[in-house]
Amino acid sequence: MAIAALHPSPPVAVADGVRQVHAVLDRCERAADLSGQAASVLIDDVDRAVTRLQALKLDLVAAVDRADLASDSGMTGTAAWLAARSRTDGATAAKEVRLATALGEGLRATRAALAEGRLSTEHAHVIARTAHQLPAGVDDAERASIERSLVAVARRVDPVALRKAARRALASAQRSQAEVDAHEEAVLRAEEEQALAATKLTLHDNRDGTITGHFTVPTLAGQILKKVIQQIASPRRFAQRAAQDARARAAECGSDLSDARVAEATWARFRAEGLDWSQKYGHAFVELLEHLPTDHLTGKVNATVLVTLDHERLAAGLGAAHLDTGHDVSASEARRLACGAGLVPAVLGGQSQVLDLGRGQRFFSEAQRVALALTYDSCAADGCDRPYAWTEQHHEDAWAWGGSTDLHKAVPLCGYHHRRIHDASYHHSVAREGPRKRVTFVKRP
Repeated sequence: MAIAALHPSPPVAVADGVRQVHAVLDRCERAADLSGQAASVLIDDVDRAVTRLQALKLDLVAAVDRADLASDSGMTGTAAWLAARSRTDGATAAKEVRLATALGEGLRATRAALAEGRLSTEHAHVIARTAHQLPAGVDDAERASIERSLVAVARRVDPVALRKAARRALASAQRSQAEVDAHEEAVLRAEEEQALAATKLTLHDNRDGTITGHFTVPTLAGQILKKVIQQIASPRRFAQRAAQDARARAAECGSDLSDARVAEATWARFRAEGLDWSQKYGHAFVELLEHLPTDHLTGKVNATVLVTLDHERLAAGLGAAHLDTGHDVSASEARRLACGAGLVPAVLGGQSQVLDLGRGQRFFSEAQRVALALTYDSCAADGCDRPYAWTEQHHEDAWAWGGSTDLHKAVPLCGYHHRRIHDASYHHSVAREGPRKRVTFVKRP
């Protein structure tokens, strides 16, 4: 081993290396024959290998672009050339060319991490875009510091979380709080303007009793629609209506149904619909359209949005505001929303909304749900990224066993993990990490 370290293997030509990769893959046993455990161990290594090959491809694309081979082939540009060669769409090819160019012109830390397979191409896209958006006054040393910081963050989080962190990239260059806020505001406003410019709706009459449509809207508008649709299609909403119907029919027959029998009948009806989730959401969309108010079309948005934002930032119009859907908007957009939609205040409590209900009420109130949205933007289960708006409030100390319906005892869990926490085949533990709680699960032997 020591001799090998002193005398490393000579580099292999790129073409020979690629051929060797194909040859090794041809000799590999079938992955389908591996056990689940054996396959799970290899996932990370395979993912890293794929990323390293993607980094190699980007280097090749940059070389092709520098040589301007596209014009020699009669193509309009490298993106068109790449789309034809890789049999992909133009938008994807253009995105790859932009990243290849950015890596070729700088971003050494990102390029090295990508070549090592330590971050994905999606992470690299975020870093490249962030570097492009930095103010003109940022010097080379600050740019390098910001890039190294983002690469370090990228090794721990997914691209979505990295994108959020990147908006405050100037903090890595030791810039003032005001400069960081102003830059974040500028980035969000640019994204919102681009989103609005890309907004469109098309409808096509299929002449068979249906209309097919396609739309592109800003994330905020889409999140509001998504939240409403999911609430309408929620099994809990269906269960409430079905339970009422079941009890009414039982009363007509002079009998009484237990809660267990009502629940069994309710879920049987829900499953008997025979619809997949896309169809359920489609039916919910129809219900929403058929009940849209048409008498006050210029009125406020028919949705309550919780916006978390420091008062100073709201007044100054700088920085980012956080919504309970997990989406961020600029401070200026939050100020616009304040004129057109009901905003729930971040300071809760007092005489108007009671946050601690004790034993007097079993279910957590809307005021408590809103209060928890200030702390959580996702399910409390470890590793779950389902947004807070999807969660249900779980009693840390079971209400049936004497637990209280107090705010500090609430644990927001998505439907999947709420069912899991009541599954006797799993052991769960709740740990507090700062203001949040984290729930972990272990299957019992």
